[in-house]
Amino acid sequence: MFLVPFTHHRPASLDEVFETLGRHGDDAAVYAGGTELLLALKARVLRYEHLIDLKQVKELSGIRVEGKELVIGALATHHQIANSDVVKAHVPAYAALSEEVANIRVRAAGTLAGNLAFAEPHSDPPSLLSAMDATLVLVSPGGKRAVPMRAFILSEFTTAREENELIAEIRIPVTAAGEGFAYRKFGHLERPAVGASAGCIMREGKPSYRLWFGAIGDHPLQATEIEDAIAGVPATSLPDVLPRAARDCAAGISTASDLHGSADYKQHLASVLIQRALAAACEAAQNKGGANA
Repeated sequence: MFLVPFTHHRPASLDEVFETLGRHGDDAAVYAGGTELLLALKARVLRYEHLIDLKQVKELSGIRVEGKELVIGALATHHQIANSDVVKAHVPAYAALSEEVANIRVRAAGTLAGNLAFAEPHSDPPSLLSAMDATLVLVSPGGKRAVPMRAFILSEFTTAREENELIAEIRIPVTAAGEGFAYRKFGHLERPAVGASAGCIMREGKPSYRLWFGAIGDHPLQATEIEDAIAGVPATSLPDVLPRAARDCAAGISTASDLHGSADYKQHLASVLIQRALAAACEAAQNKGGANA
């Protein structure tokens, strides 16, 4: 299906972006990679008279480290993130996830910020970013504000972003010694049927765990029931308590049967994947965060 005709804008600064948005209001949309937006426009799910290309806005570019945070600019593509030496060195688990997003065409054009802003439920990044305590910086004509990743996606295609806000950058705490993170997924299609993210944080020989499910609901789900069941349990003793806790928690997840699988199938996947993710995260933590995957 062909696109409906539109006017194309290529501003060079955020000021120009917001001026253009202010002039055209609800008839305008911004994009960088456009991989999600293009599909919606072709399907006539969305229609805009004006499309604003952000790729010339230098304030939104770059990948860098500031203090104890990795900062990923809104224009960074999945491919750039996956192949960035800075990302590999400071948050290797997220570099590994980026290498597996969709397909090479999507990774080459699509951006992390665009992925998060669209909030399609069957998406890889949100659960791991939540487990890593990432923060999104939103910018508007009135200034900036920070929103934790775990609070950003509210439901299917719905986020905490206001209409006049853009995602400017994603900030991820640098993975320190004694910390490990991992993401595991399974799906028959390019999008995951279920994803699971885990973090293991060792402090003075004592572990704490962060566990999140993705793609199984309309927003990332923290597995607090499992976290409570294994709180303080040494990694070597997790096989004694984790399997049952994972099964019980997964069985209580509210999900629906769809083209990605039946509800009970996805619950089973969630139980298996969270155990695999946590095992990988614990191994990475023991390797001082250097083997995150």
